[in-house]
Amino acid sequence: MAEMGSKGVTAGKIASNVQKKLTRAQEKVLQKLGKADETKDEQFEQCVQNFNKQLTEGTRLQKDLRTYLASVKAMHEASKKLSECLQEVYEPEWPGRDEANKIAENNDLLWMDYHQKLVDQALLTMDTYLGQFPDIKSRIAKRGRKLVDYDSARHHYESLQTAKKKDEAKIAKAEEELIKAQKVFEEMNVDLQEELPSLWNSRVGFYVNTFQSIACLEENFHKEMSKLNQNLNDVLVSLEKQHGSNTFTVKAQPSDNAPEKGNKSPSPPPDSSPAATPEIRVNHEPEPASGASPGATIPKSPSQSSLPAVVVETFSATVNGAVEGNAGTGRLDLPPGFMFKVQAQHDYTATDTDELQLKAGDVVLVIPFQNPEEQDEGWLMGVKESDWNQHKELEKCRGVFPENFTERVQ
Repeated sequence: MAEMGSKGVTAGKIASNVQKKLTRAQEKVLQKLGKADETKDEQFEQCVQNFNKQLTEGTRLQKDLRTYLASVKAMHEASKKLSECLQEVYEPEWPGRDEANKIAENNDLLWMDYHQKLVDQALLTMDTYLGQFPDIKSRIAKRGRKLVDYDSARHHYESLQTAKKKDEAKIAKAEEELIKAQKVFEEMNVDLQEELPSLWNSRVGFYVNTFQSIACLEENFHKEMSKLNQNLNDVLVSLEKQHGSNTFTVKAQPSDNAPEKGNKSPSPPPDSSPAATPEIRVNHEPEPASGASPGATIPKSPSQSSLPAVVVETFSATVNGAVEGNAGTGRLDLPPGFMFKVQAQHDYTATDTDELQLKAGDVVLVIPFQNPEEQDEGWLMGVKESDWNQHKELEKCRGVFPENFTERVQ
């Protein structure tokens, strides 16, 4: 009998909930159609908008903080692997081996401590902060349902009062239900009206504490890590002193701004000073050739004015039959095809095997490209004068270099 009674209560409660849902749905339809007025509270709606905004921002912050922690953990693992590699290659007889191992251990401990403090002082605080939102969100939704119940009860009571045939018993019952619905709604409404503004204002202090904690932890971490790195550097300096004769020279690698092979573009001079541009000349005064009168010049065609200096010089000199040093005209000390000299105004670090390494003051003998189509705008082919005087081997010494790092001297 007790079981049947229990089932009866449960069934009744289910039926009551279904009826409430139907009544609310009907009330919402009437309100949307404009056949029933809806109780509005603009101040509360603004509080709800702030709440949703605060929840969205907090959720994003939590996600980004977890990503940050994952990155710290990944960096810890990478640093640990690097330290293990150093320990493996550090030979037993080298000085400072024990110190290097101790530094590696402290490095690992420092990363672990940093990660754990981030979890304790930032992530857990973040989780606690967001933990209050689900309950309040549920209560806001429940308040909305109770407001619909209140409006529905109010409309039902008003309709009974305005009916032509009044049923006092039904009116009394409707009034009782209206008072009950109003009481439930107002209790929830008052509580939320107090909590939502307080929660909204708390965001400032929370953001300040969270980011201050992260900033302080990161600052201390980098300070301690800097000390360890300095200690490691001291150990390696000691190792270098003992094996100084075998110092490894690091070769400069191409940077992102360096010209790519096959599509070179000149780099700007280091001091941004205007580099001299070789003068474009198409008129030469060569030795009279057979059938040519002294002082003959090559007419400049309209297209020549836009050609690179090297192409114009080579073209003009070749037509006049006076490519210096290539026809045995008394310039045998210069490389074949020599055109003019330039002097490096700035250091230039070669980024490819076909480039010249220049120091400020180096003199370069400019020669034409074997295949003019291979010349990129702003680049010259040449051989350093010192290399040519020493080796006289053009194939081994020649290379390309950026024109704007040099100035023509002859």
